[in-house]
Amino acid sequence: RFDKPMITVKILTFGVVRDMLGGRSVLHESLPAETRLETLAALLNDRYPALKRLSSLRFAVNAHYAAPDCVLRPNDEIALIPPVSGG
Repeated sequence: RFDKPMITVKILTFGVVRDMLGGRSVLHESLPAETRLETLAALLNDRYPALKRLSSLRFAVNAHYAAPDCVLRPNDEIALIPPVSGG
């Protein structure tokens, strides 16, 4: 059995998400190759349960909004974008 190689991605946090992660604005995560964004989201929800309270957390990969089935690549930059309100 061969294990999948690992990749490293950079995770950027903003606003309330940064607060929920203890003020950390940048995280580096090692993941198995071909991990999907939805898998990373579940991992982060497990690690930081406060994220589950956000009704509409969005994800961007390399500055573009991404679907949950997006396959992550080495050195991708993933932004966790909290809900925003305006007026």
